[in-house]
Amino acid sequence: MTSPPATQDRYPYQNEPIWSRSEKAIARRAFDAALGRELHEVIQETKQKVNQINESADLWDLEHYLTQSCKEIDRKYDYRYSRLTHVFGRLLHGGRLREEELRSLREDKLKSIRSFAKFLAEDTAA
Repeated sequence: MTSPPATQDRYPYQNEPIWSRSEKAIARRAFDAALGRELHEVIQETKQKVNQINESADLWDLEHYLTQSCKEIDRKYDYRYSRLTHVFGRLLHGGRLREEELRSLREDKLKSIRSFAKFLAEDTAA
């Protein structure tokens, strides 16, 4: 069994959202802003850790921190359109993104983003 080829108006997966050109621009700005804020925090924390290096073990602690931060950011920030509603839901739940940054997206996408953020909040509370 083969899946139908992707065309401009059809995607191979029925539940994959379709992003208009303006929504793609909004999504890119919101994504880049959230990523920029997170990277700024990592830079600030790294500067603090660098200033506290006194021995070789501290250097390896810094390396571990940077490696873990890189892995976490790579896991969290996935700019595939098929994943963006979950990415934005996770960022919204984690306080990395504000809903007003997404306000011009279509309601179906906003509903999906809010729903996933709510799910994460309920899961965290349980």
